[in-house]
Amino acid sequence: MTADLASVLDGARVMPVLTVPSATTAGPLAEALAAGGARCAEVTFRTPDAEQVLRTMAAHGGLVVGAGTVLTPEQAERAVAAGARFVVSPGFDEDVVAGCRELGVPVLPGIASATELMRALRAGLDTVKLFPAEPLGGIPMLRALAAPFPRARFVPTGGIDAPRLPAYLAAPAVLAVGGSWMATAAHLRRGEYEEIRRLTAEAVHGSVT
Repeated sequence: MTADLASVLDGARVMPVLTVPSATTAGPLAEALAAGGARCAEVTFRTPDAEQVLRTMAAHGGLVVGAGTVLTPEQAERAVAAGARFVVSPGFDEDVVAGCRELGVPVLPGIASATELMRALRAGLDTVKLFPAEPLGGIPMLRALAAPFPRARFVPTGGIDAPRLPAYLAAPAVLAVGGSWMATAAHLRRGEYEEIRRLTAEAVHGSVT
């Protein structure tokens, strides 16, 4: 039986979204995130080293690691083989959802409209990624979608930064919030792991009520 995303995240409310160009940074990155209090992370499947990054970060043990930007069932299969505990997609795709169910992992599809949310709910999902959250309208858009669909939970991602985080976390329909500001490509390029730890700690501390 496939666990739901809330069970896998186990109360984690801030999800660092990571695009990691080199697997050599994966170990120190996992250490910095965990030291900052992060309990989960999404590794985007956009780079040649994504599978090795997933393996290294999943082996750390202190983080629940998922794969993001998954576009096909084949990518989902590779991601799970590399250690992904959940799968995130930028849009709703029936084949990706079905593939994740076969693999026994939660899937978080992206939605940008009421129509897409209805498709996801009809497919048996109760949690979706609102993406790209800020360009779509931010908190007002989230509230507008949540009102007629009270059983839906959201993980907004896209354009969210530290100042916007508290408002999203305060929305009752939000399960967790994804963001990349805690560990950017520039941070990784410069080896700024202490800054990653600091930004992660600020985000996680602010998420605890």
